[in-house]
Amino acid sequence: MDLVRIEAWGPAGLHLLELLLGDPEMTKHLGGPETPEKIAERHERYVRSKDSTTGRSFRVVLAETGQAVGWVGFWEKVWNGATVYEVGWSTLPAYQRRGIAVMATELAIEEARAERKHRFMHAFPAVENAPSNAICQKLGFTLLGSSRFEYPPGHFMLCNDWRFDLQTG
Repeated sequence: MDLVRIEAWGPAGLHLLELLLGDPEMTKHLGGPETPEKIAERHERYVRSKDSTTGRSFRVVLAETGQAVGWVGFWEKVWNGATVYEVGWSTLPAYQRRGIAVMATELAIEEARAERKHRFMHAFPAVENAPSNAICQKLGFTLLGSSRFEYPPGHFMLCNDWRFDLQTG
């Protein structure tokens, strides 16, 4: 039996996003918590993504109960001269270390693969974010090296560049 499923992001997801992005511990590898205004803007973008042709956002829910426990999504990004998908995820602290993010990201990879739009998907976890780097490794991403990113604006971080081949992976 599947432990999780992913559902298109909808209007009810705002509270989940506040828990994921408003918490200093949850965002320590992302430059800190977002303001309520930024979270509301992001939420609206995620709601609109269900009709997007450039990426999608999903609530991660427990299959047995339907309880929302995280987020996963992918979006287009120009990287090294090519358009690729970037993938990201976040799981509430009480549900971490159970393989939920791995399963949810695997489902998002399948959604991206089914679109047959881009060959590669990249993930850019902070170098010091061991759990997210481990997720990339478990899913079969290839570590290409590290790069310096500005995210959010004004905050620089060193991230690993993990690549997944959607055609052969």
